[in-house]
Amino acid sequence: MDIKGKRVCIVGAARSGIAAANLVSDLGGVVKVTDGKPLADIASALSGLKDRAGAVIEAGGHTRAFVIASDLVVASPGVWRDALPLQWAREAGIPVYGEIEFAWRHCRKPVIAVTGSNGKTTTVTLIARVIEAAGKKACLCGNVGLPFSEYARRTDVDFFVVEISSFQLELVDSFRPSIAAILNFSQNHLDRHPDMSDYFAAKQRIFMNQTAADVAVLNARDPLVYSLRDQVRAQVRVFNKDGESENPNQLAVLEVARALGIPDTVTQKVFADFTGVEHRLERVRVLDGVEFINDSKSTTVEAGRWALERLRQKAVLIVGGSDKHMDYSCLRELVRSKVRVMVAFGAIRQQFKDTFADVLPVEVIDGGLDAAVACARKAALPGECVLLSPMTASFDMFNNFEHRGQVFKDIVRDF
Repeated sequence: MDIKGKRVCIVGAARSGIAAANLVSDLGGVVKVTDGKPLADIASALSGLKDRAGAVIEAGGHTRAFVIASDLVVASPGVWRDALPLQWAREAGIPVYGEIEFAWRHCRKPVIAVTGSNGKTTTVTLIARVIEAAGKKACLCGNVGLPFSEYARRTDVDFFVVEISSFQLELVDSFRPSIAAILNFSQNHLDRHPDMSDYFAAKQRIFMNQTAADVAVLNARDPLVYSLRDQVRAQVRVFNKDGESENPNQLAVLEVARALGIPDTVTQKVFADFTGVEHRLERVRVLDGVEFINDSKSTTVEAGRWALERLRQKAVLIVGGSDKHMDYSCLRELVRSKVRVMVAFGAIRQQFKDTFADVLPVEVIDGGLDAAVACARKAALPGECVLLSPMTASFDMFNNFEHRGQVFKDIVRDF
């Protein structure tokens, strides 16, 4: 895909958008960036542009004239597929790609792609480590770490291991991973997808360009995911089969490793040495007999369930964030058995109060995370834990779940 001299309009100046803009610059294209936020609000992000002086910037809103004066439009994952700038481009006959698709078209190494409602980050991290342990070089990117576009042109790696979300899959076109996996499927992102069927349709696009030369990895105990086994064209490998009691994420990694010809002994050694990923049940410190645990990576109902099921002690649970239109009532009995006090903050704090107030005490915090942590610390008893497992997105107060988790850790370490 030759874009030398072509005008490429990047919609959205977040991390993935800036990475795509830099890839355009490296390829000799003309960088254009349009963002709905005022220039002052995106100045920090724009500082990451390799050729800021040569880029044309539109801030404070999108205009049709700016967008259609382009040869190609690339959308950041945070941009909805029917956003006006993308509609204008399509009406003008201008190709529209997502950042993952754009990066893929300039990648010359095999891609292993993983999606699912929960467990993606742990799984791709383990896959990358297994590949490295087998003597090959892996590049971990996508929805974890740095964007795919940041690394796409690298030739000094053997595999790209890409975590990929439903948002990123909405705008793929020719994207074809050599190995693709859907780990599981449960309610998530219903603030963006109109219903669960639309959300699942986005997920299954990960397989749409695969052929018989590729591998599709499916969860045998997830009925909807497993139903795809007769629809995909790739070779099907399944994990989490009846009789397998190990961690499902590890079972998925085993199947990917086997597809790559990596012995189980290598994979199991990686599992044994693995201490977890940051922001996922990460133990921060013990203070006055209370353990503080950072599970900011928990952005769904099922992620919260997973965390609670693994607690060894009673918890004071901190929840809340932006509204993803999820139903938490399925956790009522688990919360009753595992949690003594709930502390709710953020935009959907009242929803947690309404859902759980008759199950246990729920403290509703009008302030920020610092106030929520202070409340939880006061409520916790020796031998218990304070668990930050928000079960929703962070965008009402933070840049992302990493930012939220880091703030939590800073608060706890400053006690």
